[in-house]
Amino acid sequence: MRILGITLPDNKRMEMALTALYGVGRSRAQQILDKAGIDYGKIPKDLTQDEENGIRKIVESYKIEGDLKREIGANVKRLKDIKTYRGIRHIKKLPVKGQRTKTNSRTVRGNVRKTMGSGRKKEEKT
Repeated sequence: MRILGITLPDNKRMEMALTALYGVGRSRAQQILDKAGIDYGKIPKDLTQDEENGIRKIVESYKIEGDLKREIGANVKRLKDIKTYRGIRHIKKLPVKGQRTKTNSRTVRGNVRKTMGSGRKKEEKT
């Protein structure tokens, strides 16, 4: 089954298969299935054509995939353009939502510390 150009996995429950779409988590997947009147445990390959069309119609009413990615990108660009604190954190590729940086996000900052080994050098095998 394909929705908005994304192929849903055939062997998973519908509740989890819908989460393959960007912007659809578990709770939104359950809302979609409730509106369509489909059981959460049903498998995508067992759906009838009418059920598939019902799901497609409901999913298209939400802002997901490309539209959502564009909107998020535009929001981040706006923050960068007006030089807000959050925008500056995005520009510097640092955590935006108040996380600590002393111990986490090292690889993003380029501050990778290698842990010390035993101190012994490995013997060469000859």
